[in-house]
Order: sequence, then structure tokens, then C-alpha cells
Amino acid sequence: MSKEEIAEDKEAVEEKKKETNVKAAPKPKKPTEEEKPEEEIEIVEEKNYTVNLREAWKAPRKKRTPRAIRVLKEFIKRHMKVDSVIISNEINEEVWSRSIEKPPRKLKVRAVKDKDGNVIIYPPAKT
Repeated sequence: MSKEEIAEDKEAVEEKKKETNVKAAPKPKKPTEEEKPEEEIEIVEEKNYTVNLREAWKAPRKKRTPRAIRVLKEFIKRHMKVDSVIISNEINEEVWSRSIEKPPRKLKVRAVKDKDGNVIIYPPAKT
């Protein structure tokens, strides 16, 4: 085979690839932070607490962090007098930051009660 024949074969292969390639639909753009509407919560009551999670350390090693989450929810239910408690992602990550075996001993939180009677737990506001 000569160099010309090899070049022709390569061109033919490239043309076949172009014919068989199907263009994918364009991906929808993700909305930027400016375009995202923030959910506004009508705050009825807001309190800051330091929750002692020592009860979680009475559990076996592999069950401590899930127990710490339960202790945190029970504490907020008892002090805010509500039935539904929602833990924000930031607090959840903070509790789980040192894995399942070593949850924090104490945790500072900000509990926000909305008009529906739900309480959402956030990290404390920075001042």
C-alpha cells in the first residue's frame, strides 16, 4: 500500500465516524445562584442552644453518631415544644465529620421555628 492509499483509507474511516456519530441533545444550563429563588421561611421563633451529646457516647462505637442525631432531635423537641424537627445539611455534616465512632461531645445550634410549627436546626449565626 502506498502512502496515498493509506491517507484515503483514513479519510474514509473518519467520514464513517462522522456519519455514525449522533449529536447529543444540549445539556440544560444549571441556574446560577443569582437565578435561584431562595426559600424564605417565616420565622416565628429562633433560639440558640448548646446541646450536650454525652448520651451518644453510652452507645456502642458503631452506633454513636446515629444516636447523637436522635439525642439532638429529642433535645430540640423538648425545648421548642414541637413534634417535627428537621436537621440542616450543615449540622448533619458537622455531626458526621469525625465518622460514626466519634461524634462531637457538644454542639452549638440555632433552632428556627416556622409558621407551620416545624423546627429547622442550623449552625449558629456568625456575629
